[in-house]
Amino acid sequence: MYLLTFKGLIYSAGGTWLNKGNLMYFGSLIFLFLVVFLIFSEQRTEKTSGLEKVSVQEAKEMIEKGDVFVLDVRTPDEFNSSHIKGATLIPLSNAFGSNLSSESLLKAHIDEVPKEKILVYCRTGRRSDTAGRMLVNAGYTQVYNMVGGIIAWTDAGYPVVSSEDTESEGSHN
Repeated sequence: MYLLTFKGLIYSAGGTWLNKGNLMYFGSLIFLFLVVFLIFSEQRTEKTSGLEKVSVQEAKEMIEKGDVFVLDVRTPDEFNSSHIKGATLIPLSNAFGSNLSSESLLKAHIDEVPKEKILVYCRTGRRSDTAGRMLVNAGYTQVYNMVGGIIAWTDAGYPVVSSEDTESEGSHN
């Protein structure tokens, strides 16, 4: 009996090529090829998606450089309670029973978001991930989701302000 491989025909019985060592070697090569292929295809997907997760430390560095638009997608009540200084509020949705009109939500104001680096955050990172994907689908290419949201930000000891502390924060209510 013969087996057809990429190297040609080999004997399956009594042949010197077909033994456990060679099968393990070729199996390992195929497995390694698949792993490398999956890693590179995943990296390509991450880079072309336009949405990148960043830690609160990375977010703070971006804010300190001043080259990022900071977008808070929480509710007005959450924003008024505490937010990152300089953040603009455009709520993602009517979370937590708030009664916002659809005209005040991100979907209605997405074209008002500058086409630059955007740092999106919410309370925990879930809504900001959804908002980030929405921005990417609208053609934005440099969108950063702050992992852990404002909870992780305050846990790291970074400063927040309340609307009472600021006079002219951006807001869409």
